Amino acid sequence: MKERRVLVVEDERTIAESVAARLRAEGFAVEIATDGPSAVERFRTGQPDLVVLDVMLPGFDGLEVCRRIQAVRPVPVLMLTARDDETDLLVGLAVGADDYLTKPFSMRELAARVHVLLRRMERAATPAPPAIRLGDIEINEAERRVRRSGADVHLTPTEFDLLIHLAGRPRTVLPRERLLADVWGWAEGTGTRTVDSHVKALRRKLGADLIRTVHGVGYALEVPA
Repeated sequence: MKERRVLVVEDERTIAESVAARLRAEGFAVEIATDGPSAVERFRTGQPDLVVLDVMLPGFDGLEVCRRIQAVRPVPVLMLTARDDETDLLVGLAVGADDYLTKPFSMRELAARVHVLLRRMERAATPAPPAIRLGDIEINEAERRVRRSGADVHLTPTEFDLLIHLAGRPRTVLPRERLLADVWGWAEGTGTRTVDSHVKALRRKLGADLIRTVHGVGYALEVPA
């Protein structure tokens, strides 16, 4: 099996080295960048399979790094934030992050999150059924491509996985906790606002009526009559 590559972007050298050491012990090839510009450059040249990305960086911040690398190539991003700030979290998810950890965190949890994100990408690479059509929206799972009215719509890897999961169970109300387990691979339902943020992004890109909210329960994908 090909060795997976991870780019760690963190300006605190002690944290960067600790994260890199743990991920290398897990079998990953790891590179480190310590500021925004070098992170984008290392992403372009190193072609990592996943990025661990701190929000606060010199040069330009992690949110701008996330925007720029996702514009180059969709890639799973695990964001690190120094505080549990909902604004930082929502903005991070909006620019393409797939998961987040609040400092301080355990290296065991970080490694587990990295493995989950990569397993999801591996599952996405398996043969897929024919394209799904929902009104003017076409979802091609094999190509991981979405079109609306014939125009390509850019989705992050997690947004695409969430859309496919909902589309596979049309009109079925799926609880947030189940979506966290099935799409994110989280065993506990403590990140429901992560689901909410990704649903909000899908509505913004594909139409507000595509996903129905069942208050206090979860979401269902609406199929045009």
